[in-house]
Amino acid sequence: MASEFDLIRRFFTRATPGAVLGVGDDAALLHVGSGMELAVSTDMLVSGTHFFPDTDPFSLGYKALAVNLSDMAAMAAQPRWATLALSLPEVDEIWLEKFSAGLFALADEHHVELIGGDTTRGPLNLCVTIMGEVPRGAALRRSGAQVGDDVWVSGVLGDAALALAHMQGHVQLTAKDIAACTSALHQPMPRVALGLALRGVAHCAIDISDGLLADLGHILECSNAGAEIVFAALPASSAMQLYLEQPLGKHCVLAGGDDYELCFTVSVAHRSEVEKIAVNLELRLTRIGTITAEKKCIVRAADGSVVNIEEFGYDHFR
Repeated sequence: MASEFDLIRRFFTRATPGAVLGVGDDAALLHVGSGMELAVSTDMLVSGTHFFPDTDPFSLGYKALAVNLSDMAAMAAQPRWATLALSLPEVDEIWLEKFSAGLFALADEHHVELIGGDTTRGPLNLCVTIMGEVPRGAALRRSGAQVGDDVWVSGVLGDAALALAHMQGHVQLTAKDIAACTSALHQPMPRVALGLALRGVAHCAIDISDGLLADLGHILECSNAGAEIVFAALPASSAMQLYLEQPLGKHCVLAGGDDYELCFTVSVAHRSEVEKIAVNLELRLTRIGTITAEKKCIVRAADGSVVNIEEFGYDHFR
């Protein structure tokens, strides 16, 4: 039976040229560049809460890092290093090989080095802490939204939630739509390049993990402002378009969560700059509303009426 340290050496130890000291000591040592600030975020994925126990381990490794990279994107930080705390019910070397392959596939894409962590026995639980660099004063904070700002989102909304609804038997998707939506759920695309491009352009940003309204609500609370969102403007895939007029579709795009797209606000004067970023990154960026002085979030239908919202997003303890 392999020991904890055997598993770490075999599956998670690699060269870390971007760190002073990586895996193998009591702590990693890092050197942050001159004039830079360190951005740090931690996300945990728990079996039975965030994923089904039989989820493909490659996708789990990928997503465990992806959700953290999304936080770096929202802060306009360049991701650099990560640690992994892994609780395993048993030693399954085939599972670990696939999990680490998924983790490192995305890490290599974004030049992120795994510099430490912990491995222990217990219920399946994945916890990544990520660290990145951002020029001093350049981080995008939730508190920066200004009245009159445009509200934008990247990509499309709701596909991950639609995939989950299919898995739970609430809707039946076609094979094509299952593939697309399941990919959005298990292997979301962290918008790191977008976050970096928004430095000096956006006033604030947040990644959409718990649902558009819930996460936009964090911006509004921190910025002491409100927002008016146009439901018809919300970007949706061809699969989601079929359900937008149904309660399920409205829930998915407004409150479903697991999108890991960026929601950000930009002054009207910089609208053309956002449009140029969309072209340069070949990424769909959609203007969905406006920041208002009234401290509440309103979603309006095409006829101007207010859309009734029952749920604003995911809450672990509700």
